Amino acid sequence: MVAVLEDRILSQSAYSAEIDVPLEAIDIADWLFTLPEAEYQRCCVPDHIAAGVTTTDDGRRMSINVEQIGSGLVVQHYIAEVAEKNYCRMNSISDVFTANGRTQVNVVWELIAEAMDDGRTRYTNRVTAHPTDVFMAFLAEHGLSYEDAAKARQDAGGDHNSRETPMFAASIARRALANRK
Repeated sequence: MVAVLEDRILSQSAYSAEIDVPLEAIDIADWLFTLPEAEYQRCCVPDHIAAGVTTTDDGRRMSINVEQIGSGLVVQHYIAEVAEKNYCRMNSISDVFTANGRTQVNVVWELIAEAMDDGRTRYTNRVTAHPTDVFMAFLAEHGLSYEDAAKARQDAGGDHNSRETPMFAASIARRALANRK
C-alpha cells in the first residue's frame, strides 16, 4: 500500500475558463464518465495520449488518463470521491515514468462549475499533487532533492493545466449544448 504524504504539496494549480452555457445545463460527471478518447486527446494536444473509464473492484467509478506532463509519462487512476453535476473530486495514485525509472505520486483533480451573474458558467480545473512514500524513496535513491522535483512538477503541471483548462471548458460546453437538443 502506497502512503500519501498529505501534509506536503508537490505541486498545485488552478485555472478557470468561462462557458457560454448556464450552470443548470452543465453536468461535469456525465461529461467526465462519457468522454470519448479522441475528445480527451483534443483537450491538450500533444500531451493527452489516452483515456477510458472503468470501476474499482468495489464498484466506484474511475477515469484512467495517460498523459505527458513535462518529461514524465503519467498514468492516472482517478477514483471518484465526489461525482456530481457541478463538482467532481477525483483521486489517483498515479504512476510516473521518468528517465530515472518509475515512481508514484498522489494527484487530486477537482472539476468545478460555478454560476456567473450573466447566466454563464465558470469552470475551474484544480490539480494538487502530493508526494508518496514511494516518490520520496525514488528521490533518495537517485540523489534528487525534493525542492528541485517540486519546482519541476509545479512548472510542468501548471503549464499543462493552463493549456487543458480552456479546452476542457469548451468540451463541457459542447456536451451541455448537445444534451439540451
